[in-house]
Amino acid sequence: MSANTFTRPSALVPLMMSLVALTIVLGHIMFFGTAREADEGAAAHLFQLLMAGQLPIVAFFAFKWLRRTPKDALVVLASQALAVVIACAPVWYFNL
Repeated sequence: MSANTFTRPSALVPLMMSLVALTIVLGHIMFFGTAREADEGAAAHLFQLLMAGQLPIVAFFAFKWLRRTPKDALVVLASQALAVVIACAPVWYFNL
């Protein structure tokens, strides 16, 4: 596998966005707990924006790199999907 594929911004940015979203969720849980709130706070909105904001970047990456290096691109796409699942896991587990 070529290391160049993972160094592309369109490969790294979604991974970083998932990491930031996970950090926001875990930080919110640490400081405020898992109690449901009447209104979604800033943490929930930031999480939603980060997760939805990845879609066009991932689509661009897939469109550009799946034709050029299909195996490498699939590894990157799988890692991006795994990062999304990991970021969403606390939300699903704590039913936030």
